[in-house]
Amino acid sequence: MKQHFQNLMDEEEATIDMTPMLDVVFIMLIFFIVTASFVKEAGIDVNRPEAATAVKKDRANILVAISEKGEIWINKRKIDVRAVQANIERLYAENPQGTVVIQADRKATTDVLIKVMDASRAAGIEDVSIAAQEP
Repeated sequence: MKQHFQNLMDEEEATIDMTPMLDVVFIMLIFFIVTASFVKEAGIDVNRPEAATAVKKDRANILVAISEKGEIWINKRKIDVRAVQANIERLYAENPQGTVVIQADRKATTDVLIKVMDASRAAGIEDVSIAAQEP
């Protein structure tokens, strides 16, 4: 009887059921994918002006870049000024907590900047910022 009991214990210790651990890992993976927020880059490097009062913005998820030639870039694509509002509305629908940050080159005209700001506000976003460098 003692030998039989010992054999049963050896068999139980020899097998480890990995299914519950795999279930937990899979659920954690799904949780992190669903809760992650992804930052979409504008697509070009911009020479931003300096500002003494520049403040780091945390949840800036919609980045719009304006080049020195007045080109508008969203998600690494060149966008026509008339399509800015539609693109921002689409990105805002994907992430309603996001804000718009406009990265305008220091040589860009204010005309293009104002048009992008107007399109952002027309898309329903009140929190629109302009990117600057700390001196």
